[in-house]
Amino acid sequence: MRGVVMHAPGDVRVEDRPDPRIEQPTDAIIRVSATCVCGSDLWPYRGVQKVAGPTPMGHEYVGIVEEVGAEVGTVRPGQFVVGSFWASDNTCEICRAGYQSACVHRVPMGSLGSQAQYLRVPLADGTLVATPEVPPAGLIPSYLAASDVLGTGWFAAVAAQAGPGRTVAVVGDGAVGLLAVLAARQLGAERVIAVSRHGSRQKLAREFGATDIVTERGDEGVARIKDLTGGLGAHSVVEAVGTQESMMQAVHSTRAGGHVGFVGVTHDVAVPGMELFWSLVHLHGGPAPVRRFLPDLMRLIGDGTINPGRVFDLELPLDRAAEGYTAMDERRAVKTLLRP
Repeated sequence: MRGVVMHAPGDVRVEDRPDPRIEQPTDAIIRVSATCVCGSDLWPYRGVQKVAGPTPMGHEYVGIVEEVGAEVGTVRPGQFVVGSFWASDNTCEICRAGYQSACVHRVPMGSLGSQAQYLRVPLADGTLVATPEVPPAGLIPSYLAASDVLGTGWFAAVAAQAGPGRTVAVVGDGAVGLLAVLAARQLGAERVIAVSRHGSRQKLAREFGATDIVTERGDEGVARIKDLTGGLGAHSVVEAVGTQESMMQAVHSTRAGGHVGFVGVTHDVAVPGMELFWSLVHLHGGPAPVRRFLPDLMRLIGDGTINPGRVFDLELPLDRAAEGYTAMDERRAVKTLLRP
């Protein structure tokens, strides 16, 4: 099969890779209908995260089940399925508490490389959710978004306690931040402030439900959010970038007693203890337990309530994946969808 392999920062190639096979009786093999480039893939692409030799890429995927192991009982060949970027058994104590991304048997799907024609999914019964029928082509981007960025934005909004009567600020205008805007509105937030300096992303944020746009960053961004909230700060703030500046902007933009939901993959982030102590804010986040939300999100997509697939503003065949990485790195695209 063909699959994306990163050899070094900036060096992405599509190569022949071995076809996946059933290795455990709990595995499934899917024929990938669509996959994509994640913002987190840009960390190694930019050299911020080390690349230890040729590395298969990708952790977001939807597709048709081709084969299942002897112990798989909830999905069958021919079904269209969506899976999380963490494989989980969905039965352990941590999973049952809603944190499948910390499953005691978890497998990172990024280690298997979903930017490919086929994919082995471990723990298939706990990881994959099937649609009632194979969806029309127009819904596939939205189901693909549910595999990571929609579920991650949703978790961020939930962690930030977004809800009726609340003002939510979202720091970060990538796919996760934009879908956190959508999630906050779906969860009933009265006001959603999107932090963005890019016109096309501001437009999409508005379409997803943002009521206000803040273009400033850092201390100026904090001051602007406080201006919009009577000097108090937002009730709920989503941090969807993963840098020191974005984390501190999120903490400082939150009112005393408020909540920060952080889902940006953190790099060299350190929250000063005394600033956290005096802020009186709640912090919750980390790798999103997407599997917790998948059934509900897939229903919202299937009945047309939400259309998260709009975050994909560039679509390419798999063999042109390198162009998709470059476009996202240069911020010419929010998110690249790849068709194997």
